[in-house]
Amino acid sequence: MVYDETLADRIRKAVHGEPGLTEKRMFGGLAFLVDGNLAVSASSKGGLMLRTDPDQAESLVNEPSVRRVEMRGREMAGWLRIDAAALGTDDALRRWVSHGVATARSLPPK
Repeated sequence: MVYDETLADRIRKAVHGEPGLTEKRMFGGLAFLVDGNLAVSASSKGGLMLRTDPDQAESLVNEPSVRRVEMRGREMAGWLRIDAAALGTDDALRRWVSHGVATARSLPPK
């Protein structure tokens, strides 16, 4: 499955003007990186793939339409999948995108 181009455009608008922002095709989706650190991605599986502090992940997965990212059968610490159902409004999308950007910005630049 190819990533949702409409969602990618919505993310692009949400991150517009962020210093150090780049876009890169990764994992079959379109990733948005801040200073070289992946913040959020329009996922090829639908919805968002989001970077978070692993310590915050536990409370966030209790929200509707949020789960941990699995790769090769393993849950990935610090990565969440946000289903499209949780991204219906621009405010909801901005909330998640801002979270991913803040997490990426907290890391050393690459």
